[in-house]
Amino acid sequence: MLEFEILQELEPNTEILEIIKDYEYIVKNGRIKHLKATNLQFIEPTEYLITFSSTLTILEYKVNEIASKNFYIKEHNQKYNLKEIKQILIKLKL
Repeated sequence: MLEFEILQELEPNTEILEIIKDYEYIVKNGRIKHLKATNLQFIEPTEYLITFSSTLTILEYKVNEIASKNFYIKEHNQKYNLKEIKQILIKLKL
């Protein structure tokens, strides 16, 4: 059986939480896990699920600073940076 060890809990982004506070939403913290007996690490993204006024699932991946687009919206099948995510969420309010 595969055994995982959680190396780090990933906290939600406070800027996104500030924008989505007017919606009904669920946040699932991300994790960095290590597969025991190997040198493999897995990253589970932080998930922001907006459930009211519109349904939107935003995944935030922990990546290095070189990658500029660390957000993914399932419904759009596209990657975004923080500035683009803010604009999308502000448009949803209107």
